Amino acid sequence: MNPVRAVLRAVDGAQQRTASLAFVVGVIRKFGDDRCGSLAALLTHYGFLSLFPLLLLLLTVVGMASGGDPATIHRIEHSALSQFPVVGEQLGANIHQLHNRAGVGLAVGIAGLVWGSQGAIQAAQYAMAEVWNVPNTERPGFGARLLRTLGTMALLGVLLVVSAGIAGFVTVGNGTGLETLGSIALSLVLNVTIGAVAFRLLTPKQISWRWQVPGAVVGGVGWTLLQYLGGALVGHTLRHTSQVYGFFAVVLGLLAWIYLNAQLTMFAAEINVVKARHLWPRSLVPPPLTVADKKVLADITLETTTRPEQRVGVAFDEEHPGARDPNFVRPTSWMGTGDHSGQSSDESQQCSLQS
Repeated sequence: MNPVRAVLRAVDGAQQRTASLAFVVGVIRKFGDDRCGSLAALLTHYGFLSLFPLLLLLLTVVGMASGGDPATIHRIEHSALSQFPVVGEQLGANIHQLHNRAGVGLAVGIAGLVWGSQGAIQAAQYAMAEVWNVPNTERPGFGARLLRTLGTMALLGVLLVVSAGIAGFVTVGNGTGLETLGSIALSLVLNVTIGAVAFRLLTPKQISWRWQVPGAVVGGVGWTLLQYLGGALVGHTLRHTSQVYGFFAVVLGLLAWIYLNAQLTMFAAEINVVKARHLWPRSLVPPPLTVADKKVLADITLETTTRPEQRVGVAFDEEHPGARDPNFVRPTSWMGTGDHSGQSSDESQQCSLQS
């Protein structure tokens, strides 16, 4: 073994023996295995496209519910836009409710906004199914996803406005210390609640509520920090930008803001998966593969099941008695027979699927 690989082996062994470090490595490895960077980019794309329809829909509904009261509309608008501390003020200057429409025109406008804004939540449902490696045959159909999207929009919209209102009440650097701490604490509780509800609504129904809690806590803390640090950034960095630079700052700042939140959301979701399925320790320099490595690789393979009559299995060379035989053909998968020779009953149960 060359010296570099020997050092890597030693580091790998140390992290596998340290539970907390092994868990962190497990989350990072699972993040890469599921290509969560691409999923976060997908969420950013649809989130950016859905942002204006969502805000316009929110202000329109609030305007109708409040009877057109300007004070109420302004207060809700300020609360919602405080969730985007980097570009909230600029967004507010370009968002107006559909107050000049009535009857059929208003209904068509609202329906169009709902349809235009549902892409982000549909993308989030796809991302959650990916990180949990839910087989394609068990994922909800279009109708079920659309109903879940509408429910998610309604419930999270209420929680979002409440959380944003608390966060916008006191910004970092203003008010007394107790007011600031109280605002941060309440915002943290609501963000954790939003995270738990969002993970539950966006994840297929076979995933339990209790598996969503760890990621919701970590995500809630991260979202709260981003919210308040973003407010400080607005107050000290973008306040004196020129008109041209400020225009680009709005677009780039909004994309960066959404992408940071998307990345954080994906890490929080992976924490839930790794914790629920005990997907650690992971090997940094395989072979050999750890039990967690085999579970992850098997889940990724079984996720590709597309038909109820399809049978998919997974085996690993070092466990198969014929692996070193030159005439041996690697049994990476079987279709239709469900045969898993060479595996123990426990391995077969973990690495095969009959859907």
